[in-house]
Amino acid sequence: MPPSRIRVQSRRPSSQAATFLVPGTPVFVGERKQDQASLHLIHFDHERLHEVEGASLADCQERLRAHGVTWVNVNGVHDVGLIDTLGDLFGLHPMTREDIADTSQRPKWEEFPSYGFMALKMLGVNETTREVEIEHVSLILGSNWVLTFLEDDGDVFTSVRSRIRSGNGRVRKQGADYLAFSLIDAVIDHYFLAVEWTGDEIELFDDHVLNNPNHLRIEEIHHFKRALLVLRRAVWPMREVMGAVMTSEGGLIRRETHVFWRNLHDHAVQVIDLVETCRDTLASLQDTYLSSLSNRMNEVMKTLTIISTIFIPLTFIAGVYGMNFQHMPELSWRLGYRAVLALMVALAVALMLMFRRRGWL
Repeated sequence: MPPSRIRVQSRRPSSQAATFLVPGTPVFVGERKQDQASLHLIHFDHERLHEVEGASLADCQERLRAHGVTWVNVNGVHDVGLIDTLGDLFGLHPMTREDIADTSQRPKWEEFPSYGFMALKMLGVNETTREVEIEHVSLILGSNWVLTFLEDDGDVFTSVRSRIRSGNGRVRKQGADYLAFSLIDAVIDHYFLAVEWTGDEIELFDDHVLNNPNHLRIEEIHHFKRALLVLRRAVWPMREVMGAVMTSEGGLIRRETHVFWRNLHDHAVQVIDLVETCRDTLASLQDTYLSSLSNRMNEVMKTLTIISTIFIPLTFIAGVYGMNFQHMPELSWRLGYRAVLALMVALAVALMLMFRRRGWL
């Protein structure tokens, strides 16, 4: 069974709505993926955990005053009013609010006096639709709080929530910078899954190209190339983003967590290497397709040439005795017809044996 064509669910959002506006004005740019924005609040320290699904702004404000780490996850960046309200509560710069609402934002890291802002892309594989889904994520790291903004309620943070709820690992014993590291680590781990899944699909497609190189395959090859281009745009900037975090001097990243962030940088480089490997495989796949198509055409031409070579002398003999001249001595032979047929059959068999001996058949 041939592989399904992978698709990357990523539409280029229109930014016309933000044209000619004052810089720092939050305007939603993208595709609205849910009706109403919602908040999910988790507040914890090494002993206590407080979690509120569908939290209010009052809940967030109350937990900011308490001891521990506060994580507020916002599902739905289309609600610019909510972004502005949270911006006032957490002291976010107007340019940060604008970047949160812009889902076309390129991955980056920016530092402000009281927080750091990171824009990145989240990848996920939808096995049902055979799609690699891309979602824009904004992460803001403060001294004792973390804000994450997602386009909808689907994310890759389930493992992080499980560790927080169970108290396993370091996340409950560390600060907000370790929580931010854990969230980004979950995102990059899914980069590996998405890119490796894409690579497996390309390898499977490579086998089918060798077995059946037809003219429809070139369209599918270009589809793979476009999909990898979208993945590369999402993954490639993460190396410089992690590098910028590693050189941060704002005090948001503590010395004891530097080693974890350095590991994220290494993982980002590994993902980029995987993407480049897939691109190289796809480039060689196109060469393989063209070679296979050429070889198949050569086989067809060789078969037609052999058939033509066999029938050329037979056609010549039939043409000579089809000229109907009155004084052709063979026309009066009683066994002339049978003799000519026998000659033609013998000649055809002799040519086929010669071709087989030379390895052409």
